Formats: sequence, structure tokens, C-alpha cells
Amino acid sequence: MKPGDIIGHEPMGIVEEVGPDVDQSKVKVGDRVIVPFTIGCGNCFFCRRQLWSCCDNTNPKAYLGEKMFGYTTSGLFGYSHLTGGYAGAQAQFLRVPLADVNCQVMPGDLHDHQIVFLSDIFPTGYMAAKQCDIQPDDTVAVWGCGPVGQFTIRSAFLLGANKVVAIDDNSTVPERLQMARDAGAITIDMSSESVYERLLDITAGIGPDVCIDAVGMEAHGSNMVEHIYDKVKTNLFLESERPAAVRQTIECCRKGGTVSIPGVYGGMSDKIPMGALMNKGLTIKTGQTHVHRFVPELLEFIRQGRIDPSFVVTHRIPLTDAVHGYEIFRGKTDGCIKVVLDPAA
Repeated sequence: MKPGDIIGHEPMGIVEEVGPDVDQSKVKVGDRVIVPFTIGCGNCFFCRRQLWSCCDNTNPKAYLGEKMFGYTTSGLFGYSHLTGGYAGAQAQFLRVPLADVNCQVMPGDLHDHQIVFLSDIFPTGYMAAKQCDIQPDDTVAVWGCGPVGQFTIRSAFLLGANKVVAIDDNSTVPERLQMARDAGAITIDMSSESVYERLLDITAGIGPDVCIDAVGMEAHGSNMVEHIYDKVKTNLFLESERPAAVRQTIECCRKGGTVSIPGVYGGMSDKIPMGALMNKGLTIKTGQTHVHRFVPELLEFIRQGRIDPSFVVTHRIPLTDAVHGYEIFRGKTDGCIKVVLDPAA
């Protein structure tokens, strides 16, 4: 990131203007749209296979991705220059390239809070669960009960999981675990319970069939030693992230199970238990979200009343108060779980 970059990757708004090459049978001035944070071209090898976040043509700084990852990612709104440096959605206006591919026209009879998260966190949570091929007798464990974790929990139930276990630190934002319980999840407070022992208890000693890391690169360790180790290494630039959650998912997953990683990682991680991963025969599923693929299906779930995504909103504030929103989210105060920023307020 650079000073002056505009962040935000959950865009929703009204189309004010379209370019001359936009197919106006697909999107036109006045349409209410959400915009997937992953930018697709619609025509490359990957987009044609519904692997939208792997698009070959939308990252103008592909050389950075190639250097870091071996291949480029798609462009992403409001992320870093590694993913194109596109200006994000926390602004009064947003320029959307290839608008007739990326603007998803929404119905007018649904509330903002019901559809805005189709741009990112609802498809992200859904893909995290969907790619695990959840079976009716499966136990799914989800690390992290932030917004992505909350949608992962509900998506696992939508896909027919028998049990869903939500794991978070009740000493910081107790409202997160309560929200998970409201969805029907069994909860584990990692600040006062052994996650590994509780999961064995819940699964009769077998372990969860599916373990999902909805935390990502800024996890706090499962114990103080682990937390300090990762903190020191990242401060010394010997490691670029704190992968405590992904370590624990690998250790806790049953033999032959699946580990899914919607939590974002961007560089190099240390002390990943590769021995457990290989010898237990685990399957790893991960990736930035192929948002376009899931929007029609999830919109239908909303219309059918199977889920109301507005459950996750705890604060709606004007864009001019964004700093306050960031402060209460980072500080874990005022029961903050999800903030919606309104440029028009």
C-alpha cells in the first residue's frame, strides 16, 4: 500500500455513467449494482472456467504477482499494488473496468444490507465451505468469528453440515461467539479452553471433517509463546504473517479431512506443520474468492429467505466517520463486528 491509496473492496452503488464500449443490455445508468472485489475480464482461460480471481488480464502490475507468487492474480479493488493498485470502494465514486462483466445488477426490492455483502464476504464464506464438499454427517470447525467467519458458519449449515463449531476469543469480542451461537453453532472460547481437546470431545475423538481458517495472516497465537514467536519474526521481517490459525486447523483436522483457507495470506509463513498435513492425508482448498460464480446462487438464497445477510451489520456510519469505524473495529469496542460505510449519509 502507498499513501493516498483508496481502500475498500465491498462496492455497492448506483451506476452514474458508462463508457462507450459497455454493453448497455447488461448494465446501464441508474442500475443498482454490487461489484465483486475480484476483477474479471470474462474471456481468459480462467474466467471461462469460473476461476475469476485468477483472471489473467485485469492486473496491470502482473509482474509483481509473478515475482511474488509465480503467476499473477486478478486485479482486486482496494487491495495492494501487488493486485493492481485499483482504487477501492470507500469513496463517493468508483471506476469499474469492464463494467458489463463486473457490475452485477441487483433487484430494487431488497435492502442494502441484504445484498452489499454479495461483493465479497458472503461469497467468500460460501466458497470456503462449498469447496470442502460438505456431507450431511460432517462436523465443520471454523476458526475466526469475524464477518467472513460468520458467513462461513451459515454457509456450512446451508450446505447441510451436521455440526458447525465456531472458535474465537470470547475475552475480546464476546458478541462474535454469541452471533455464532445464534446461527446454531457450537462455540469454543480459545481464551479459556483447549481447542484441540474440545474438538476431540465434540467429534468422539476423531476430529472435525472440515477445518476452515477464516482468520488469515494476522492471527494471535494459540498460546503466548506462539504469539511472541510470530510477533518477533514479523517485526524482524523474517516472516510476513502470523499463521497460528492455519497451523491449528492442520493439527486439529481429522485424518483424510479437508482444510479450507479463506483467510488472506500474502507472503511467507513459518513453522507450518507439513508433516501433519502430508501424513494425515489432508486436502487443502484455498484462494481469493471467485465472486462472480456465486452471486446468482446466493442472491436466490436471499430471495428464498434461507439467509438474511443483514444479520452481520452492527454499525452503519457516514463515510466521513470512517476513522471512527476503523477505531472501534480494531479496538474491539462497542460490540463492533461489521461496519457499513455510507458515502451518501
